[in-house]
Amino acid sequence: MKDSLKWPRVLVTTAAVILIGALFLPIWKIELSAPQYPEGLALKIYANKLAGNVDVINGLNHYIGMKTLHTDDFIEFKILPYIIGSFVVLGLLVAFFNKKKLYYAYIATFILFGIVSMIDFYRWNYNYGHNLDPNAAIRVPGMAYQPPLIGYKQLLNFGAYSIPEKGGWMFIGAGVLLLVAYLLILKPKWLPLQKRKFAVAFLIIFSLQACSTGPQPIKYGSDACDNCKMTIMDKRFANEWVTDKGKVYRFDDVHCQVAFRKTNPSNGTAYINDYSGSKELVPATEKFFVYSHELKSPMGGNVAAFNSPAAMEKVLTEQSGKKLSWSEVQQEMNN
Repeated sequence: MKDSLKWPRVLVTTAAVILIGALFLPIWKIELSAPQYPEGLALKIYANKLAGNVDVINGLNHYIGMKTLHTDDFIEFKILPYIIGSFVVLGLLVAFFNKKKLYYAYIATFILFGIVSMIDFYRWNYNYGHNLDPNAAIRVPGMAYQPPLIGYKQLLNFGAYSIPEKGGWMFIGAGVLLLVAYLLILKPKWLPLQKRKFAVAFLIIFSLQACSTGPQPIKYGSDACDNCKMTIMDKRFANEWVTDKGKVYRFDDVHCQVAFRKTNPSNGTAYINDYSGSKELVPATEKFFVYSHELKSPMGGNVAAFNSPAAMEKVLTEQSGKKLSWSEVQQEMNN
């Protein structure tokens, strides 16, 4: 019995330790972007407070009749630190006593807490987005301003982007570890020993690095370019800009990305499709580029990216053009 609970103990202990970070790091964030705020506005939600551009957002909310946001108005901020702290202590105790029933109870309680938290967050967003002052300066009939629970939503001229922050990713990582622990307890021989060790190690590393960011799949024929607003159709020229905060912007042309970033500066990484379509969204710094008027890209950037010098040279033998590095591409688009 005890030997079969070796890996669940490791997983539950790791999950409990990870949760300590959620006491000090922001759990969730809602970002607002608009032409008049090129650097964006952010509302960060910690276990015990609201932070970020709270005063500016409250000033904007006043015009649409939304209630102002104050940490003291939310009972959640008073009790959440104690709840998270309890999960940390209880997780370590459960791992210490190492009994099946305790593991089941702990995992079930954690899952229930996660469900209740998301319901409460949705209710919070709904109330603030729908219960508006009828005497507000700006009123749009039938318009509500509820931010998305997760993902992106357009609210008048503001784009609202809601996503877990570092503390939230720690919660998600802890949940993944607890789920695997449950499967191991339920059927401890579901994987051969060596594969089980590898899987557990992989999941621990994945959970610890859950806040990493990267490109997201583009829905061709559906997603719109964040700069020109045209539907992204041509896979050969599609590209993305992923900010260090994890926000993803999609474009149908390199020219659109460069133009967008000029008016919306942020730190991040550019990802671009291969012109042949053989591999999607590789970092731009790893690409080889050709600039040619014969390429006819959607918005006139006329730049194609290639995964290898050989593929680039093949295109240059078929049409006139010049080789560029990623830094030269950006200079060319800015001219």
